[in-house]
Amino acid sequence: MHWVRDVSYDEDRSTVRTGTAPQTMAALRNTAMNLHRLAGATNIAEACRTTAFSSNNALQLFTNPHIPSSQAC
Repeated sequence: MHWVRDVSYDEDRSTVRTGTAPQTMAALRNTAMNLHRLAGATNIAEACRTTAFSSNNALQLFTNPHIPSSQAC
């Protein structure tokens, strides 16, 4: 998981460094990756790139009927 965050999100070059912002950004990135996994993605880096170019794809992650509500929490 750390490799995906380092490469796909370029986390090592992030300028977010003060307060709780780094932990918040890491939590948001982890949430995005886990939503992709729950939606059935096997290549998280590719799924993140695809979603980045389409707001509809991003919204579908939140409204995906194939993700059981018991797993979404």
